[in-house]
Amino acid sequence: MRRLVLSTLAVLLASASIAEARPNTLTMSCGQAAATVARAGAIVLSTGVNTYDRFVAHNGYCLPGEEVLRATAPTLDNPFCTLGYTCRERRRINQDY
Repeated sequence: MRRLVLSTLAVLLASASIAEARPNTLTMSCGQAAATVARAGAIVLSTGVNTYDRFVAHNGYCLPGEEVLRATAPTLDNPFCTLGYTCRERRRINQDY
């Protein structure tokens, strides 16, 4: 029983620290958030209470078949701060001819 309690406590503590570890754009200025993306190259940032996204510095951080789209997020000083890019599946043009 003691092992179960200790294991449960360890999982809860790990979950809490993981949730706190993700930087939140709402606590940074636009410049700080953009610099965070540029420095990391690719990073998951919280963008609100229950929202997050993965931001990248350039297309080298995307998978084959993905393209970059310019990405914005709210920050302390700018509701539409350009942080870098997000990776999205490349749209295919229907070539039935």
